[in-house]
Amino acid sequence: MFKPIELYIGLRYTRAKRRNHFVSFISLTSMIGIALGVTTLITVLSVMNGFEQQLRERILGMVSHATIHGVGGHPAEWQSLVKRAEGHAHVLGAAPYIQGEVMLTNAGRVSGSLVRGILPDYEQRVADIEEKMIDGDLYALKPGEFGIVLGRYLADLLMAGIGDKVTMVTPDATVSVAGLLPRIKRFTVIGIFQSGMYEYDRTVSFISMDDASKVFRMEQGISGIRLKFDDLMQAPWLAREVAADLPGHYRVRDWTAQHYNFFRAVRTEKTVMFVILTLIVAVAAFNIVSTLVMVVTDKQADIAILRTLGISPSSVMSIFMVQGTIIGVVGTAIGVACGIALALNVDTIVPFVERLIGMQFLPGDVYPISDMPSDLRWSDVAKIGGISLLLSLLATLYPAWRAARTAPAEALRYE
Repeated sequence: MFKPIELYIGLRYTRAKRRNHFVSFISLTSMIGIALGVTTLITVLSVMNGFEQQLRERILGMVSHATIHGVGGHPAEWQSLVKRAEGHAHVLGAAPYIQGEVMLTNAGRVSGSLVRGILPDYEQRVADIEEKMIDGDLYALKPGEFGIVLGRYLADLLMAGIGDKVTMVTPDATVSVAGLLPRIKRFTVIGIFQSGMYEYDRTVSFISMDDASKVFRMEQGISGIRLKFDDLMQAPWLAREVAADLPGHYRVRDWTAQHYNFFRAVRTEKTVMFVILTLIVAVAAFNIVSTLVMVVTDKQADIAILRTLGISPSSVMSIFMVQGTIIGVVGTAIGVACGIALALNVDTIVPFVERLIGMQFLPGDVYPISDMPSDLRWSDVAKIGGISLLLSLLATLYPAWRAARTAPAEALRYE
C-alpha cells in the first residue's frame, strides 16, 4: 500500500526524538490501550463461549433433545414407539421414562424431588448419567429391588449415603377405613451422581422404571419417551419430522421450548458485552487521532520541505497513515497474543487467584457452573483483530488528510 519512502519516513516519525517525547508517550499509551482492549475482548468472549458450551452440555446432558408425549393420556406401547423413533435418520437414541414429584425423607431431613423412572440401558442412549456417577452404579437399578440414585446435593441434604434407606412419599393418597393415608415406600440408595448443575443435583433422583410404575400406579403406560438427535441445534425441525412419522396422536416437544429463552439471553449478553468491550478498543484507537494531530503540528516544517522536494499530498498522507497503522498493528498483535494465552489458561489462572485471595468466584450453591470455562474460537480472534486494525486505520485518516493539506509557504513563513 505504501511506497518505501513513505514507509521509511513513517517509521522514523514513530520513534522517539529529543523534542517529542510526549508525542511518543501518547503513541505508547495508545498501543497499550489497544493491546489491553483486544486482550480483554478475546478473554471475555472465550469465557462466555465456555459458559454457553458448558451450560448446553450440562443442561442437555440431563434434559433430552426432544420428548414424545401422548395426547390425552400416557403412551402404553412404548416399545413400538421407541423402535419407530429410532428408525428416524437423525435420532441417535430413544428412552422411555416415568416421572413424578415426591417427598424424600431421611434422618429427620425432608426434601422434594423430581423422580424419574428409567431403564439404564435405554437411558444411556440419550444421556450420559453413568459418566456423572461419583458413587455407585447406575446399572444397579434393578426392577423390584427399589433402589434409588440421588443427586449429590440432594444426598447431602438428606444425609444419605450408599446403602442408606430413604422414605419416598407420593402425592397420591390411599383410601382406607382410617381415611386418606399417604403412599409411602422405602428405597435403598445405590448411587450418587453429580451433573455439575446445582438445580439437577439438588432435586433430581432416578429409580427403576418398573418400580416407578408401581409407585405412581402407571402399570399400563409411561410419562413419555426421551430422544437424542445428531444435531441438537436442529431439534425444532427434527421434532416435527419425528411427530409426523408417529402413528396416532402424539406431541413431540423439543428442548428449545423449555430452555431456548435462556440460551438466547446468554447469546444476547455475549453480543452486548462484545459491543461494550469494543468501545475500549475504539477509545484507544481515538488516542491515535490525538497522537497524529500533535505529530502533524510538530512536523509542519518537515512536511513543507518534503512538499518542496516534490512529494505529493497523497504521499504525505501515506506517511502519517503508516505511523498510525504501526501503532494499531503492534497493539493488536500484542493484544491477540496475550488474549490467546490468557484464554487458553483461564482454567489454571482462576483457581490460582482463588487460592491466593482465599475466595471462590463462583460458588456451586449459587451459580450453575462453579468453575471458569473457556472456549477460544479462532473466528472470534480474527473478528476482534480485524475490527481493531480497521479502527486503527480509520483513526489515521483525518490527521493524515490534514497533513496532506499543509501549504509549504505558510508552514515555512516563520521558520
